[in-house]
Amino acid sequence: MGDRTDAGRVAALVGLLFGLAGMGSAAVAVTLPAIAADLDLTTGGVSWVISLYALMLAVATAVYGRAADLAGIRLPLLIGVGLMAGSAVLGCLAPSIEVLLAARVLQGMGAAAVPVLGMAIVSARYDGAVRTTALGQVAGTAAAVSALGPLAGGLVADLVGWRAVVALPALGLLVVPALWRALPTQGTGARLDILGAVLVAGTAAGLVLLVQSPASGVVVATAGALLLVLGVPAVAAWVRRRPEGFLPRRVVREPVVVRSALAASAVPAAWFALLIAVPAVLALRGWTPLEVGLALVPSAVTGFLAPRLAGPLLARLGPARSLVVSDVTAAVALAVAALGAARGSAAILVTAVVLVTLAFGLGQPALMAAVGDAVPADVRGVALGIATLVFLVGGGVGSAVVGGVGEVLGVDRSLLLLAALPLLGSLALVSTIRSARIPS
Repeated sequence: MGDRTDAGRVAALVGLLFGLAGMGSAAVAVTLPAIAADLDLTTGGVSWVISLYALMLAVATAVYGRAADLAGIRLPLLIGVGLMAGSAVLGCLAPSIEVLLAARVLQGMGAAAVPVLGMAIVSARYDGAVRTTALGQVAGTAAAVSALGPLAGGLVADLVGWRAVVALPALGLLVVPALWRALPTQGTGARLDILGAVLVAGTAAGLVLLVQSPASGVVVATAGALLLVLGVPAVAAWVRRRPEGFLPRRVVREPVVVRSALAASAVPAAWFALLIAVPAVLALRGWTPLEVGLALVPSAVTGFLAPRLAGPLLARLGPARSLVVSDVTAAVALAVAALGAARGSAAILVTAVVLVTLAFGLGQPALMAAVGDAVPADVRGVALGIATLVFLVGGGVGSAVVGGVGEVLGVDRSLLLLAALPLLGSLALVSTIRSARIPS
């Protein structure tokens, strides 16, 4: 096990890699209006740039966790970061929206390696107080770099153009050599359930396609409906056949895990929805990407401070109540954003982004704590991976609602409609909170 000096260096590098992966959504979001103008797209059309990235980020995250069990951390991380970097360059050079979307799918698949394997590096290399401190440093560095994403994206877009912003995550490839010696190379030989992963990915894709279909036509709606209708029973049948597969039966049958993950998924839904809505509304008022990035600096500061505020609040309220607070805050943020979109008010929109940043900063650690407490230690890692999958699929749904429903009802009404999701999530946790009050 390494010492504190080594842990600080590794944590800083892992956090930097986290932040660069986060720029795949945060920095690109402020350039969406420029991409739409350059490629002759509507808001619904360009929103696929975020939706597909979020979807692939969700599904592939759990796959990398299993791959690390099979082959160690070094090879999967190298493949993931290499894929993230290569596809970022491909997206930068994309001559059409079809090529750009294909690049974003690959980029999401690559970037998914960073969250799960980054934490695995620290957990495998250190223990005790050194590990705890290192994990905190990873979170702090990642939050700082990710929070600067909109400002970095706006600055680069104004100086060079949106294509250079799409390429920013490629810088992650420069971090890998500095981490090379810290990467474990041995796995446990666990089996990787590829078919289970494909079935889950197809079902999640069906949900996102169906939600976004109002802006994309009958073909997309039909494809989404088919994937969803066929995928749900196929996944259920596969769980029965392979109880220790991609979705372990012991995990998916644990009510606290399911309710917590579904409730928490409403928070990234709100976050990704605002990533699309805010730049779109401000661009209509003549704002440049740099001006949008500057307007979001308060949310960047909030993103940096949120992890420091979330810890004490989580300790005081407990995971379930913290998730409720996070959901309610996200619902308020969406309602505020709907008002800001209707009025075209930058101040109101920025307030909404600050609120949803707070909700995200509390919701993610609360989900991890809720799931970690609810399952036995031997399936905890798998349970956290599945919870993260559901959590991030919410991001794809949120961006799809704004991109799809927003084309029909308007951005403001789509945000108001989406506000019902975190409220429903809160209700799902009522029974969990009540059962926690009953003495054992």
